[in-house]
Amino acid sequence: MALKDILVQLDSGSRSQARLDLAIGLARTHGAHLVGLFVADLPNMDYYYGAGMPFAIASPEKALERIRGEAASAGAAVESLFLDRTRQAEVPSEWRFVEGRLADTLALHARYADLAVVAQPNPYDTAEDGNRQAAVVTTLMSSGRPILAVPFAGDFSGFGEHALVAWNASREAARAVNDALPLLERTKKVTILAVNPRQGIGGHGDVPAADIALHLARHGVKAEAAHTIANDIPDGEALLSYAADIGADLIVAGGYGHSRARELVFGGVTRTLLREMTVPVFLSH
Repeated sequence: MALKDILVQLDSGSRSQARLDLAIGLARTHGAHLVGLFVADLPNMDYYYGAGMPFAIASPEKALERIRGEAASAGAAVESLFLDRTRQAEVPSEWRFVEGRLADTLALHARYADLAVVAQPNPYDTAEDGNRQAAVVTTLMSSGRPILAVPFAGDFSGFGEHALVAWNASREAARAVNDALPLLERTKKVTILAVNPRQGIGGHGDVPAADIALHLARHGVKAEAAHTIANDIPDGEALLSYAADIGADLIVAGGYGHSRARELVFGGVTRTLLREMTVPVFLSH
């Protein structure tokens, strides 16, 4: 699959430009059309009249109009930046300003793209963490498209030189490798890592990750198979530690191999990556 339509989630936050720079670089590399999406996540009237509102206000309609106007003004500023940057980069682009719930709207628009570039929820900002967490998870689980989550700190416009693929021989991992092929084909180095590999049906062969490395080789991707035993730390932390050790600047992984509810309660690789990533993470479900 070629990347011909890329969606990037933009907002008025300080990290929006970092996502835009990364998305423009991807679009230029792959000759893709870039869609910038700004979602004005406005409260509905139930917020003002329901139990969620701690006090009554004189005119909820006027309050909503004020919030709408502020969102439109913020969106216009981001639109100007988006159009200027894509014009300079000579990347074909399209701007979308949409009112709606962030999670559902982002997932909906992602269905019509090959890849959605989204924001990592900032675990240190409780005001935005829940909303953005829902947006990332909903888009991953319901859009039918892969996502590329960009960390809330750092510059990653030139990422993708060395990819680390998390391989556990699952359906989700196989889907992620397939969806990430356009990126993997352009990397200089790919390392496929099996953490605590298991044997038997649905597990690994005699040499963990060797089978998927051979499959990638037939696509022209030179990949090195590796495995590690890490019984004392969770798999997600072992994966992030290994990525840091080898200098990987991209992680590819299957998203939510167990039920989402189980991962949220007990932890899991996907949850760990979303909370602790230090490089862009490509996830597919």
